[in-house]
Amino acid sequence: MKKIVFIVGSLREKSFNRSLARDAEAIIGKRAEITYLDYSSVPLMNQDIEYPAPDAVKEARDEIMAADGIWIFSPEYNFNIPGGLKNLLDWLSRPLVQGDPERISALTGMPVTFSGVGGKMAASTARKRLGEFALFMKMKHMEGNETAIALSAEAFATNTLYLTSDDKRRLENQAERFLSFIGT
Repeated sequence: MKKIVFIVGSLREKSFNRSLARDAEAIIGKRAEITYLDYSSVPLMNQDIEYPAPDAVKEARDEIMAADGIWIFSPEYNFNIPGGLKNLLDWLSRPLVQGDPERISALTGMPVTFSGVGGKMAASTARKRLGEFALFMKMKHMEGNETAIALSAEAFATNTLYLTSDDKRRLENQAERFLSFIGT
């Protein structure tokens, strides 16, 4: 069975992006094993502590390298991806072996897709940045079919993500396409 690691860009337990990830998990069902990467203990990127990598970084790398694909669900903070997610990607994109001229990282060649829940722009800038990072980090980005949700005032007021039938259809399409992309 294929394994997909979900990375939620918001560390908040009741985040809208975590809700969307749970919806995606329900759509995938038993067709793949889903895990959520806990990166709350990953320290700030610092080359002084890069080799050997801190334990939290090693654990995150191991979980990523054991996966067949990554699905990132990210909000947008100030027209960019959240700092914690960027920090995680910085660590994961660093060479596994110090001085490796090929710069092989935990992300090299890893299939990835993105979704985003945000304000009026539906995290569009964050998703764009993630696509740019994926290219730079030599990941296999599944372009197109990204699920983008613009939050309603009601969602903000109730702290609940409401998906329209159109939203659900887009998420289902993305899930089906990603399962195919990773070869399930």
